[in-house]
Amino acid sequence: MAPTRHICMIAAENDVIPGAKVGGIGDVVRDIPKVLADTNTLVTVIIPAYGAFHELPDAKLVNVYSTRFRGSSQRIELYEVAAGRDANVQYLVLHHPLFASGGKGVVYCDDDADQPFATDANKFALFSVAALNAITSDSIDAVDVLHLHDWHAALTLPLIRFDETFESLRNIRTVFSIHNLALQGIRPFAENSSSLQAWFPHLHYDPVVLADPRWAHCVNPVVAAINLADKVHTVSPTYAQEILLANDPASGFHGGEGLEQALTKAADAGKLVGIVNGIEYPAKKALTSIPDELLSWPAVAQQLSDDMLNAMARSNSLRAVDYIAHQRMLSAGSKKRPKHIMTSVGRLTDQKMAILLHPIESEKTALDAILRSLDGRGLLILMGSGDEKLELQCQKIAARYNHCLFINHYSAPLSELLFANGDIFLMPSSFEPCGISQMIAMKHGQPCIAHAVGGLSDTIQNDVDGFLFKGDSLTGQATALIQRVEDVLSLREKEPISFKRIEKAARKKRFNWGESASRYKTELYS
Repeated sequence: MAPTRHICMIAAENDVIPGAKVGGIGDVVRDIPKVLADTNTLVTVIIPAYGAFHELPDAKLVNVYSTRFRGSSQRIELYEVAAGRDANVQYLVLHHPLFASGGKGVVYCDDDADQPFATDANKFALFSVAALNAITSDSIDAVDVLHLHDWHAALTLPLIRFDETFESLRNIRTVFSIHNLALQGIRPFAENSSSLQAWFPHLHYDPVVLADPRWAHCVNPVVAAINLADKVHTVSPTYAQEILLANDPASGFHGGEGLEQALTKAADAGKLVGIVNGIEYPAKKALTSIPDELLSWPAVAQQLSDDMLNAMARSNSLRAVDYIAHQRMLSAGSKKRPKHIMTSVGRLTDQKMAILLHPIESEKTALDAILRSLDGRGLLILMGSGDEKLELQCQKIAARYNHCLFINHYSAPLSELLFANGDIFLMPSSFEPCGISQMIAMKHGQPCIAHAVGGLSDTIQNDVDGFLFKGDSLTGQATALIQRVEDVLSLREKEPISFKRIEKAARKKRFNWGESASRYKTELYS
């Protein structure tokens, strides 16, 4: 049967393509299209090639066309990749030298503080107009719904509204998904090489619709998309409510990130919808590809120490902190499994680490207090990379405790090992639009200690399948986290039957993409 509807997704990431994932967008764009496709829907996904993905062995040139950008004609090459991987899903990448401005295969660039987003804004401005040109060409079937992900694709909406070139697309239904509201891609309207005027000098637009509410001389792609999309989607219901409120730095609360007025207007118009993300669950009983014999504690410790050794070899440097961690794991592997193995896997950003690294009266940080509580009782394994200052702080803390292992990089196989082998997962994010790590941990029967915000509130039921904490300030949140960790450790030691019940409930919890896809179709696309 021929598909009854065609959804076109435009995004910066897609984990179907090796190397095209940085964060949660890549997971969503990998998973939801094939679930939608199972419901007799055709889905096309378009991302930039970043100078690399059009060279994949299976990449096939579909079309070459021109796009108007910076007042001149630009050659764009359209490629199909992963053809036939998923029925009714077409994966496309666009190639232009500008898309590789950060280097071959680099998705996002870091700019100086005085020119935030400048390089990426140039890149994604061209990507937005080039994606629309691809849709209006004969290379893609007629589109019924245009689904845009985060600020990287947001400029497509002003182009549809104000550029006569895309007048034929104005009847298409549009959906804008917010994955990270903290990143908005704000740039000047004019008088800058990375500005709306520089990219589209021919465009006659209404600045009121596009202007940032704090800086009237700047275009804000996110607020433009909120104003112009038919539906605005967040990746959890609680987060959809939180963003209607202003940020409160004193309490650490993250709300609308300055866009709460536009978001409230969208909510009042019935445009704002929160739908929690899903994850994949294997059809067979086994939740991990790791053989049982590699899940014994000596084998796990050996794999962790081997990973440390390999990381040192790759970096071509012998850092004392890595060497110490390596020796600790070798030693731990020869001993009995720790009573408690607490794990944490995620990017090292202020969002993820502010509470954990917040100083409190009796300890240097909340993490120090947790490690003191864990001393003689268990092991904390923290995996992550990101902000260099946060990396250094974690290294210094880990060096102070024999029962703390800091893995300062990300390894997918190793993260799977930690999810499969840990007892308690730590996720004290200051804010969380949805979160995926807590879902993966729960899938493996590892209950989470998490901050009661956003998607964490929507996916974890306190004292039923996990443990939540909250506080009115950063200090209050850090204090509550420390107490919650102690409560959970005591529960596991003194009331193992009660903890096992929570562990079992976490393992049985399901966040199915099928349910999310059904809501996409009825609440976003219809």
